[in-house]
Amino acid sequence: MNSVSSRVLGAAAALACLVVGLVAAFAVDGRLDRQWVMRGITLLLAFGCAAVVAADQGRRSRRIIGLIGVLMFGFVFPVSATTWSKPPEIDFALKVADDAKAAATKAARSTVTVEDVRTAAVARGGAVGTLKTAKSPEIRGADSFPLILRAKPDQGRPRTCLSYTGLDAKIRPC
Repeated sequence: MNSVSSRVLGAAAALACLVVGLVAAFAVDGRLDRQWVMRGITLLLAFGCAAVVAADQGRRSRRIIGLIGVLMFGFVFPVSATTWSKPPEIDFALKVADDAKAAATKAARSTVTVEDVRTAAVARGGAVGTLKTAKSPEIRGADSFPLILRAKPDQGRPRTCLSYTGLDAKIRPC
């Protein structure tokens, strides 16, 4: 029976990890933090596991461990990080950012204002700023960028921070 050499299998695994990692990273909306550091570390770990597979040690257990590492670091982690990058509060913030940008463009402005964002958030059923509570009576993140967006007016957490540079939005969890 003819088997695939360890070096070819390791090289194929490394190439597959690179392709999956890049596709997963660029599948995330550009306005979001794509977690480049975490993605880079995961890719390096996947390459390390591919190197274990490529090293012809003769031990089947090392090859199996390497292939499991390639599967976890090269496929499962990048895909799950991409899937989890857009929870409902982030999706809400992306829609608000689109609406605010459209309002600024319609008004022929080159920047998005706090009022554009506030109007868009309220129109979508959300709110801007932290929730006022007995423990924290001061509302933060409602008057200047970065603004704190809440998908529902009575929701304290989770929430999203939204800032702008001109018409370009930057969204991150906060």
